[in-house]
Amino acid sequence: MTDLIAASKVLVRTEGALGRLTLNRPEAINALDVDMIEELTRALDAWREDTDVQIVLIDGEGERGMCAGGDVRSLHAQIVAGRADETTEFFRAEYALNAMIAEYPKPLVALADGITMGGGIGLAGHAAIRIVTERSKLAMPETRIGFTPDVGGTWLLGRTPGRFGEYFGLTGSTMNGADAVLLGFADHFVPSDRLDALREALAYRADPTGPAEIVLLFDETPEPSTLPASRGWIDHAFSADTVAEIVSRLRAADEADAAATADLLEGLAPTGLAVTLDAVREARDMPNLRAALEGEYRRVMWFVTQHPDLVEGIRAQLIDKDRTPKWNPATIADLAPDAGAEARDFVPARPLF
Repeated sequence: MTDLIAASKVLVRTEGALGRLTLNRPEAINALDVDMIEELTRALDAWREDTDVQIVLIDGEGERGMCAGGDVRSLHAQIVAGRADETTEFFRAEYALNAMIAEYPKPLVALADGITMGGGIGLAGHAAIRIVTERSKLAMPETRIGFTPDVGGTWLLGRTPGRFGEYFGLTGSTMNGADAVLLGFADHFVPSDRLDALREALAYRADPTGPAEIVLLFDETPEPSTLPASRGWIDHAFSADTVAEIVSRLRAADEADAAATADLLEGLAPTGLAVTLDAVREARDMPNLRAALEGEYRRVMWFVTQHPDLVEGIRAQLIDKDRTPKWNPATIADLAPDAGAEARDFVPARPLF
């Protein structure tokens, strides 16, 4: 085993032919900060031309999850202190890393074991080989804090069957491992007790079998996802043109889950919902991940510099924890007819790429 870069929050080492990147903030479920993003980027750059590294693996330390997302408390502190330049650079670095993972010239394997949300999806969701387990909990929960999915999440959501992209994007609901495979957020289901053996096989298997074939030796069929049973009412409701019409269709559906979903949406930030609906649908027609990231970047910078709901959502959910955010506007009924347009058309001070 060889240490390439000494780092406390990202463990960077090689094992046989395997370059291993392990997020190492288990106390925070490996939430990403800018230092971690830079460490990951440097390691991937170093290994790009390193002939000793044939496969790269990204995972997370601890039993709770691969990565709970970005460090939004730090984001809140930056915005309220007027340090928008720092916030901009965080997102530019993170999205560049997401694109690097998707375009990496060597097989990149991600173990989305446990909680893998937000920024964690940006790491795991664009890898060449994406693995989930019976402990996996995947989500893009940004609307819960008055925000919108990013890190290429809209690209993945826009490619789910039917209208599951709108459903999971707006509600921030959690997928299990079987759901993630069904929806295209993952490729393989491997029981968690076989992950160590999988890591060893990826590192030391000497025959010419590729990593995808190695993973298949550990892959199992999970219990079927229950999502297909809900597709009828989800497709009908979430194909509506506006958030208000989605809620109206959910109320009219003869399904308890549909009514509960309407209740959930009515408690979330109306602006975040409208922006997310517009973003998922724009990404569905995008030609590639980079284009989707650029669309997300426009919207994220709009929230950071132009709209109060992101700061208010983080305050209510994570800082003061009073769970009583004051959204602007306050209700879905108060949304403008094309509420997502301003964020969609926003021009950030600095380009993404």
